[in-house]
Amino acid sequence: MNILLIGYGKMGRAIEAQARARGHQIAGIIDPSRPGVSITDFTPAQVDVAIEFTHPDAAFANVAACLRQGLPVVCGSTGWLHHFGEARALSQKTGTPLFYASNYSVGVNLFFHFSEYMAAKMHQFGGYDVQVREIHHTQKVDQPSGTALTVAEGILRHFPGKTTWRNEATREAHELAVLSEREGAVIGTHIVTYSCPADTIELKHEAHTREGFVQGALLAAEWLPGRQGVFGMKDLLGL
Repeated sequence: MNILLIGYGKMGRAIEAQARARGHQIAGIIDPSRPGVSITDFTPAQVDVAIEFTHPDAAFANVAACLRQGLPVVCGSTGWLHHFGEARALSQKTGTPLFYASNYSVGVNLFFHFSEYMAAKMHQFGGYDVQVREIHHTQKVDQPSGTALTVAEGILRHFPGKTTWRNEATREAHELAVLSEREGAVIGTHIVTYSCPADTIELKHEAHTREGFVQGALLAAEWLPGRQGVFGMKDLLGL
């Protein structure tokens, strides 16, 4: 499979190494560190799938360019979902598939699944409040993380009484607190806490390396070509 890498930071380099180890070819690398190379330089005859991990400010333009070029695209950038409706419409218009996940770790996506199940059960028993906490390295730009937002949205769907989230501690009963911390070189930790005067229950995912993200992104890239539509990890994992 021929892969176009868009973004050549830590994730881009890790994906390149793992892709080559799995027998794939790198058709090209697009990054500010490599000026003069553009998405429009590549066609479906050269590229089977693009993998995009860049910056919130650049992500939508990159995704849109891929879709217009007819290049299936796997996007892992967060912080651009206010444009997601436009991306979906463009995917439909061009017949080019888009795969988006806020987090490509298989473990994290099981965490999403269990968090929604937990929320659906916990609201049945009075007295519990819930909050989400995320911890990332100091270079993490968006806040809260895309993963934390996915967790929060799942809770809001299944926990009546919580109608919106706030990226800070809150005393409003209808608001879900999503707390963000930035420290050291933390890869990514997400904790959902249910508490009442009697006890506390926590569901936690802690990433030790980026390997899980890389493997999930490549699984998505191998799965996507030949499909039509917009997909996510629930489609890939059958959740």
